[in-house]
Amino acid sequence: MSQPKLSALDHFLVQADQALRTLARGTPSASRISPAAETAEGNLSEQEKRHAAGLMRVNHAGEVCAQALYQGQALTAKLPEVGQQMAEAAAEEVDHLVWCEERIQQLDGRTSLLNPLWYAASFGIGAAAGLVSDKLSLGFVAATEDQVCNHLQQHLEELPTADHKSRAVIEQMLVDEKRHAETALDAGGYPFPTPVKKMMTLVSKAMTATSYRL
Repeated sequence: MSQPKLSALDHFLVQADQALRTLARGTPSASRISPAAETAEGNLSEQEKRHAAGLMRVNHAGEVCAQALYQGQALTAKLPEVGQQMAEAAAEEVDHLVWCEERIQQLDGRTSLLNPLWYAASFGIGAAAGLVSDKLSLGFVAATEDQVCNHLQQHLEELPTADHKSRAVIEQMLVDEKRHAETALDAGGYPFPTPVKKMMTLVSKAMTATSYRL
């Protein structure tokens, strides 16, 4: 039996619900237990806690962007299997979103005040990429995930030595994000040229610097 076709209003309500679930504190539920759950808390100074919370806030903001990007692309994907792939990737990213928020709370920090802005901008970019072509959309996923992996690797180097919990979360996120990038390219994604990737890096650095503070 075929699935009923959703109206424009139905699509709007689904996306609005997804946005609220992503942005509301403590709303999403992870399908996997946080890698930090079985890791002992390290002895961190107040300055180290603030720094670690800032880094995890950046990672959380990145996951907000990932949710919006995948949702936008799923909405405008031309092939059903591509739309399904985007939806599945977004579901996996929910784990990262929850893990980061949990760790931020443990560090007595807060999530970025600019998350609604990041979500709106990323959703628009994802939807636009999907409208152009699925190949471009998948390529954008791969390029974005490469950027995320670079940030995660940098955060592993910047984390306080004693912050074993944040390190456990970031290490698992790095494994997942690398797989997402490879999957997108294997599915037919367009490999972005170096100049485009460099431009994305500049935009990404501006976002991370802002999210670290706000």
